[in-house]
Amino acid sequence: MKVIEHIKRAKKTLFSFEILPPLKGTSIQSIYDSLDPLMDFNPPFIDVTYHREEYIYKKRNNGLLERRSVRKRPGTVGICAAIMNKYNIDTVPHIICGGFNQEETENALIDLSFLGIDNVLVLRGDPIKNEIYFKSEEGGHSYASELLQQVVAMNKGIYLDEDLKNSSPTNFCIGVAGYPEKHFESPNILSDIHFLKKKVELGADYIVTQMFFDNNEYFDFVNLCRENDINIPIIPGLK
Repeated sequence: MKVIEHIKRAKKTLFSFEILPPLKGTSIQSIYDSLDPLMDFNPPFIDVTYHREEYIYKKRNNGLLERRSVRKRPGTVGICAAIMNKYNIDTVPHIICGGFNQEETENALIDLSFLGIDNVLVLRGDPIKNEIYFKSEEGGHSYASELLQQVVAMNKGIYLDEDLKNSSPTNFCIGVAGYPEKHFESPNILSDIHFLKKKVELGADYIVTQMFFDNNEYFDFVNLCRENDINIPIIPGLK
């Protein structure tokens, strides 16, 4: 079931949870151990984050440094499938720009669709550690709005290969991020609202906020969104 359908059908406040994939080499049992006691809250869905690769520098025999890519938290797609199978609840995988080109993104979305996952949260993602600015992969997306457009296109049956005929559309409910205390790269909150509204116009179905530290910031953010005709659900992100 889609996130927005869970919200529409809710008779009381819903509590969902967001989990991080375990470090490489750790069993899925660590996820189950975390989720088992939370099932008493009847979460309608579980978010599963994705963390892009990191780079380390290894010293070679000749004294030069070799840059190597390391994935420390793989498994988002597999974890979503495992959670759905074990707990019979919906999952929301995070899809990010960093670390993927458009073809890799398309393939990941196809896998999710095959698994019956019909929710995604699209994010730009953070810069690589030790890098100041975000840099996209060659052939990848630089902004969450671009990634959003790719998902929306697939929902219409439009794939990267323009020669595909009678292609089946995906059916993703698409979430995007909101920042009650302003994205750190944004000059001001009104600029944030401008780009958030653009995401809504492009096809976002709901918003999940970044963690905030003052409840009034969240309420002010919701009011500002409504004043700017952003009327989709806004889920508060709490820690």
